[in-house]
Amino acid sequence: MDPLTAEILIRPLRERDRRWARGLLTDRWGSDVIVSRGHIHQASALPGLVAERNAKRLGLLTYSIRAHACEVVSLDSLEQGIGVGGQLLRSLEDLARAAGCARLWLVTTNDNQYALEFYTQRGFKLIAVHKGSLEKARLLKPEIPMHGISGIPVEDEWEFERLLSLK
Repeated sequence: MDPLTAEILIRPLRERDRRWARGLLTDRWGSDVIVSRGHIHQASALPGLVAERNAKRLGLLTYSIRAHACEVVSLDSLEQGIGVGGQLLRSLEDLARAAGCARLWLVTTNDNQYALEFYTQRGFKLIAVHKGSLEKARLLKPEIPMHGISGIPVEDEWEFERLLSLK
């Protein structure tokens, strides 16, 4: 089978993946600490899903389930445009439904236009803009940059959700 057309498999994050996850999160997010709505997540210690093809890791999604809601804490694809992020998200939706979650949600920053497009194309709705919240988040995680994608000031958290029908 051609390695480029081989199926992408989604599997749970394993203990032996934790060092890789910590490195990926640090590289992509400045550390493996993720702050959302004032909550500190040690993302590499959370449950997660790994996308892989031919034993090569292609992506990571970490999540947290609390009070019948599942938060996407981080989502990283190492190869763009081949469906890694979408497959990770679909797998999480199935997992969240099975866990009795009625809501899948996440927070991103105002500079992340890619996330806005990605999540809205997958049925997520922007439900809140938390203006100025990054000022407080930087007290918890000083690595959060002042400027992000395309030099846009990073100031606000955008909260998205997708309601899940329990099948």
